[in-house]
Amino acid sequence: MWILFLIFAFLAGLALPIQFSINAQLRTVVGSPLIAATISFIVGAITLFTVSLFKAGFSLNKGIVSAPWWVWTGGVLGAFYVLATIILIPRIGAGTTVALVLAGQIVASVLIDHFGLINVPIHLLSVPRILGAILVIIGVVLIQKF
Repeated sequence: MWILFLIFAFLAGLALPIQFSINAQLRTVVGSPLIAATISFIVGAITLFTVSLFKAGFSLNKGIVSAPWWVWTGGVLGAFYVLATIILIPRIGAGTTVALVLAGQIVASVLIDHFGLINVPIHLLSVPRILGAILVIIGVVLIQKF
């Protein structure tokens, strides 16, 4: 089962640069990064709502009322992420955009893991993890320069 999760994570990673590029083209078609991001989120929301209806039956549980305020910020961060990539791809290219996004994700992920932020289980920094993050950042520099 563990291998399926790893494959799923890899496929999600493959999907991101494709999504970035599609959204950048959508921006060209509609003429606005905000409208393109809005369309992307509407289509995504409709897709998730439809899957929720068929998979789990849509219902709001009582925990939603007592959830901390910050659990609602995921959508805001997602909107920023999508809008940023729509703006960046035509200006700095898909490779540099994805590389910098990946570098940012690595840095944030390592910090979240190390400090157990946002109720994530703690995975302390280690020399191999630090070296891995440095290698990703070196990769970003190489992709951007060449």
